[in-house]
Amino acid sequence: MIEDIELIQKCIKGNLKAQRELYDRYAAKLMPMAMRYAKSQEDAEDILQDAFIKIFNSLESFRKEAQFLTWMKRIVINTAINHNRKKLYQQPMLDIEKTPLHVEKELVISQLHFSELMAMFQKLPVGCRTVFNLYAIEGYAHKEIAEMLEISEGTSKSQFARARTLLKQMIEEAERVITSNVSMS
Repeated sequence: MIEDIELIQKCIKGNLKAQRELYDRYAAKLMPMAMRYAKSQEDAEDILQDAFIKIFNSLESFRKEAQFLTWMKRIVINTAINHNRKKLYQQPMLDIEKTPLHVEKELVISQLHFSELMAMFQKLPVGCRTVFNLYAIEGYAHKEIAEMLEISEGTSKSQFARARTLLKQMIEEAERVITSNVSMS
């Protein structure tokens, strides 16, 4: 297997075999990230395809001081945000200062399978899903998210709180189903 740097150089020169190898090497690692931002498998595939087009077009600008996978993840995130941006403005967003908050207990997910959790993420409204991913999974601050999505910081906090509440409700419902199935056995 050739090293990433050599593969990148071949891709820059337009070598289609190298481009295919790069895609094959990293698509499976980047797809779960695209899925977290997507409403469906098809949306995630579109995001990933668009991201790889951007990756191939931007390979010359890759600076070797960053890890290649980290650099590609950032492109996938930005592509997902752009993909969802128009959907964000089609749904009402509440500002946190106008939304009553309550303290939530920790989410209990021990009995749920990854695919069930992913399906729950995909049921979230696009604004909630995007902010939740950026804040809870990617580690961005609400101020950074607000700038990225061109929303207020309060709206970012509100969307995160709403995502947590919706996920908590979905998880509790799933656990009720699991508990009732176990007690019926």
